[in-house]
Amino acid sequence: MFLCKVDFTVTRIDCDADREMITIVWCTMALLAYVLLSPALAAPDEQKLGRDLGYPIGTARTWYYDESVRVGSFSHQADIPGIFRGGTHVLARSDAPMRLPVAAVEPDYRWDVDQLRGLTVDDMLARQRIMGLLILKDGEVQVERYQYNRKPSDRFTSQSMAKSITALAIGYALEEGKITSLDDRAEQYAPRLRGSILGETTIRNLLRMASGARYKQSYDGSGDTQRFSDAIARDGVEAAARSVTARDTEQGAHFYYASPHSASLAAVARGATGVSLSEYLTARLWRRIGAEETAIWNTDKTGLEIGLGNFNATLRDYARLGVVLANDGMRPDLPAPNQIIPREFLLDATDWKRQPEQFRPGKATPYLGYGYQFWTYPGQKRRFMMLGVYGQSIFIDPELKLVIVQTAANATAEAGNTSLGRERDAFWRGVLRYYDKK
Repeated sequence: MFLCKVDFTVTRIDCDADREMITIVWCTMALLAYVLLSPALAAPDEQKLGRDLGYPIGTARTWYYDESVRVGSFSHQADIPGIFRGGTHVLARSDAPMRLPVAAVEPDYRWDVDQLRGLTVDDMLARQRIMGLLILKDGEVQVERYQYNRKPSDRFTSQSMAKSITALAIGYALEEGKITSLDDRAEQYAPRLRGSILGETTIRNLLRMASGARYKQSYDGSGDTQRFSDAIARDGVEAAARSVTARDTEQGAHFYYASPHSASLAAVARGATGVSLSEYLTARLWRRIGAEETAIWNTDKTGLEIGLGNFNATLRDYARLGVVLANDGMRPDLPAPNQIIPREFLLDATDWKRQPEQFRPGKATPYLGYGYQFWTYPGQKRRFMMLGVYGQSIFIDPELKLVIVQTAANATAEAGNTSLGRERDAFWRGVLRYYDKK
């Protein structure tokens, strides 16, 4: 009788064989199988992303563009001093964290892309530079995976997913009467924006990325985006917003994605409430969703959060936020009523049917729509996303109570410039298909 055990976790092969059998042949075959399978267990481009250096953390100059420090920087951004020459604010954890029970069996999700059929979760991780992937259904963890030696305690940077969190601060201020109307001009609440293009734009049109401002969003370290970032570091967010000086079209006419809109909304929120976004959202949002860990938000030199990005939280706490969003602003593990996020504002922000034609899927972009700093998904069912460059995303399906959180270190800032954008969408559709069949 032949017994051959290959232990993939500790790279050990133990063989016992009957005397009639040639042990070395079978063990050599087992070793060969292990060698052939090992590359599939590695995350993509580990060498390029700094594995041999222990996934180092970059500097204020290198963290965004240098892929050799991308994994370390994107999971420890709060440890990098001097980003935008500002500081950091902390959002305190909850005293009563939302429980995230784990499913007994991981679902057999399958997805298709191009000519490939029946791909698995493992295939997604093997094909894309995903640092963390977490899938929840009805508040229960179905999948939780990490690559590149990342772990549950790491705080992953949001990139532009923070724009959606900035919008929620506006929603709270509106509900509490600190903002009278979304049709008020931004400068009414942020006096330092007075007389500027963005200051004269209504809050609603800032939320919709519809100021009509002349601005070219780019991610290659040049052009308007780089000048805007340099201005934030030099003078602060509000001064940087004043550097946008012309309109190409009237406000409200069409969608154009530009980060100065979100930066200006942060200034509006601080001006309307009289406190930092972090202080304001800690009591209203972060602690109430049951966050298990603190979150950290980078600020400019004036102490204003960089509302266009730079929020940092664990994968599980992003998931908890997703659960509350999927439940129309309520926390499902607590007795009702417990409306945490203003419901009508959230529906306005995430339902494409509540937006004018020019902001709907297929109109705002050839595929996605845009609400109030949330991306809206095509189709009759309300599905929406928080998206950030280099592959950060949270997908939310309120009907299915489904949340998919992904943090990544993609090769380019725009996921559509690599296979990630197409494959992420195909993976999501595969997960949806799994539940549609039930």
